[in-house]
Amino acid sequence: MKNVKTNAMRLLEKEKIGYELMTYEIVEGPMSPEYLAGQIGKDVLSIFKTIVTVGHSGNNYVFVVQLTEELDLKKAAKAADEKNIELIDQKDLEKLTGYVRGGCSPVGMKKQFITFFDERIEAFERIVVSAGKRGFQIEADPNDLVKATRAKVTDLKLS
Repeated sequence: MKNVKTNAMRLLEKEKIGYELMTYEIVEGPMSPEYLAGQIGKDVLSIFKTIVTVGHSGNNYVFVVQLTEELDLKKAAKAADEKNIELIDQKDLEKLTGYVRGGCSPVGMKKQFITFFDERIEAFERIVVSAGKRGFQIEADPNDLVKATRAKVTDLKLS
């Protein structure tokens, strides 16, 4: 199962960015952040999720925040210089990004969207994000992930 290659892994390898691949068992129903952290043996605060949005302009944006946090849509809109931002309809996720819900990586989407990482990544030498497939996570240097996605780093946490 470890020989799976996702777009995220291919892009990181092409950019010569090192990462560690980790797998976890998918369970039916919602998985808690603590379940995921326990499965991969990492601090829950070092695990980040990918959120795809659409702005008032119709442009799509990608935001990466801690798994345990919620995206502040006002801060997201300000960062993207949009009047407002909302989450995309989940049924559009795969068509838009090439990834399914629960397996959406900020790296290697079908199209390079403007991407923002929450500034809390700066507290970690390595962070965990989806590898682009359910049951797979990658751990890498946050600076490398920012570089690979051409992202900006800003405060996105709901106050």
